[in-house]
Amino acid sequence: MTRLEINQDLNALNKQIAAENRNKFKSSGLYVINMMGSPGSGKTTLLENILPRLGAHLRTAVIEGDLATQNDALRIEKTGVTALQINTNGGCHLDAKMIENQLQKLELDSLDLLIIENVGNLICPATYDLGEDMRMVILSVTEGEDKPVKYPTAFLNAHTAVITKADLLPYVDVDVNVMKRYIAEINPKVVVFETALKNGLYEAEQLVEYILEQVREKQRK
Repeated sequence: MTRLEINQDLNALNKQIAAENRNKFKSSGLYVINMMGSPGSGKTTLLENILPRLGAHLRTAVIEGDLATQNDALRIEKTGVTALQINTNGGCHLDAKMIENQLQKLELDSLDLLIIENVGNLICPATYDLGEDMRMVILSVTEGEDKPVKYPTAFLNAHTAVITKADLLPYVDVDVNVMKRYIAEINPKVVVFETALKNGLYEAEQLVEYILEQVREKQRK
């Protein structure tokens, strides 16, 4: 029996479509964030709190990825931002083709910022380029300080990491500085932010300012 070996990049088609998406974003001057994190890490809550602040300066839309339901898209729409829902029906990540299909529903030239909330997972989404400018990883203090070293692939190509629920640090056995050190050891270029709910206010000012700076920088080019 002849053994047939096929050496082919199974992700080649995704890379091709991601490159096409990136060209569309560039020609429209649109900045794109691919947000990933575990279920319950606080991705949607983060968006609910920063979108109104970003919306004061940027025309923004969101693509939501989940296995099922429209729940997160409905939550985002309450902030006044256009939200499109992708249900993967069991798939553990979004891919470039799924994003391409949604782009047809948006007027890209009328937007400044597109945020893609990926499916809750730190494994599958990390290997799929969507054409984004920024890859953002969300992790909460309740997940444990060793989360980065357990899932290093998610951080290897990340641009930013957001540590959420920092207000719970007094109640969990986690050293946030150790968590930050692990992230830096995996990828020293990652810019790390913390968010917290204090006195009824969601603190994320530094993250909002950073996103605004990145969008404006792309628009200047």
